[in-house]
Amino acid sequence: MSASVDIGDLSALADVASKARPVHVICLGLSALDQVWRVDRPFAGGSEKIKALEYGTLGGGMAANASVAVAKLGASVAFWGRAGNDAAGHEMKSAFTAEGVNVDNFRLFTEGRSSVSGIIVDSAGERQIVNFRGLYPEAADWLPRDAIARASSVLADPRWVEGAATLFAEARARGIPTVLDGDMADAEVFGRLLPWTDHAIFSEPALTAFAGSAEDKSLGALARFGCRVVAVTRGEGGVSWYESGQLHRQAAYAVDVVDTTGAGDVFHGAYALAIGAGLDVQAAMAFSAATAAMKCRHAGGRNGIPDINECLAFMRTKP
Repeated sequence: MSASVDIGDLSALADVASKARPVHVICLGLSALDQVWRVDRPFAGGSEKIKALEYGTLGGGMAANASVAVAKLGASVAFWGRAGNDAAGHEMKSAFTAEGVNVDNFRLFTEGRSSVSGIIVDSAGERQIVNFRGLYPEAADWLPRDAIARASSVLADPRWVEGAATLFAEARARGIPTVLDGDMADAEVFGRLLPWTDHAIFSEPALTAFAGSAEDKSLGALARFGCRVVAVTRGEGGVSWYESGQLHRQAAYAVDVVDTTGAGDVFHGAYALAIGAGLDVQAAMAFSAATAAMKCRHAGGRNGIPDINECLAFMRTKP
């Protein structure tokens, strides 16, 4: 078990915040438009009608939210992905631009259809999600591989396999750290991407589906793919990871939870930034856990993401 993190281990992040240490992250994968209903209680099952207390439309998607997290934290970031040349696609693109995310390689396909999600959030902050993943070409030959050279780290989710494989293979060839958001996906997807992954961070459901269990022992079993780090995020249970033959744990930061939507995405974005800044894994995990916890104090997948200095101040007040 790992020891607690000395705040001095995070000093490189202060340099990122002051622009003394340039960090550029490329995030590739899903961008979705989230339609969010806030309710007292979720659906219990069967045919049922419930009352919404509030409704809103927000940008979402794993890698998309991660890119916004990197931007709000204060680093340079580009989102690479696909959407339809439709109202949802243009709304997502405008939202990225407003947050300071580079969208030069967020392509809107004329014959495509954008990804849209419906999200029910209950009074405890827990959620139910239904997602249309969108329709667009799988080919990734249009991605500018030379642009990867300026990245400090790269992150991908498993929703665009050809894009992620292209990004990771080029980054690996250039010695740039690769971070995989291990959300739910077919086993063949992980079988293709994990050999190119330096840092694989799974959700509990995805780890269970892929490895047969979300227990810590499953992390060690996945070391066969050659990842430097294999981790699983557990919400209030913190994060566990396997590195250099040893198991480590980082506790979650206690906060008053309003909404957990996007917390895992924010964790991944913060982690990619921290690794790109040169932090060791223990410090990166602590920083990412703190960033995700701060987001959970606010409604919405992107609201409440702190900048680096706010996050460091928060960590100084917590055990």
